[in-house]
Amino acid sequence: MMESIRYTTEPPADFGALLTIYEELGWNSLGLSAEELERMCRQSWYALYAFDDQRLVGMGRVISDGVITGIICGVCVSPSHQGKGIGQDIMVQLIQHCERHRVIPQLMCVEDLGPYYEKLGFEKFSIGMTRRPTSR
Repeated sequence: MMESIRYTTEPPADFGALLTIYEELGWNSLGLSAEELERMCRQSWYALYAFDDQRLVGMGRVISDGVITGIICGVCVSPSHQGKGIGQDIMVQLIQHCERHRVIPQLMCVEDLGPYYEKLGFEKFSIGMTRRPTSR
């Protein structure tokens, strides 16, 4: 874990920082606003944020009923902070939170990331499908 990175469940004061990360990563194809990203995070079962000093540099969340399954999603790290173990630290903490509550952590990812998640103990178990929205 990087010493200067602080991990917390306390959300950022301004979700514009998360919007910036999403846009830097090319993740905002739906044109979400900072307010929508805030609602997304606050309605999640668990959300974890990574700060470098006061700057949001990463986050991840779990969507769950809190009983059986938790879907890990939205794990992101600002390009300026990638390759420093922050994403892995976020994943480990999300997994630990699920396991403390006897919730099975699951995720969907692009095939190229399979080996990364396998190193964290995940294994392929199903086919995932999505239906793309036609309009908002």
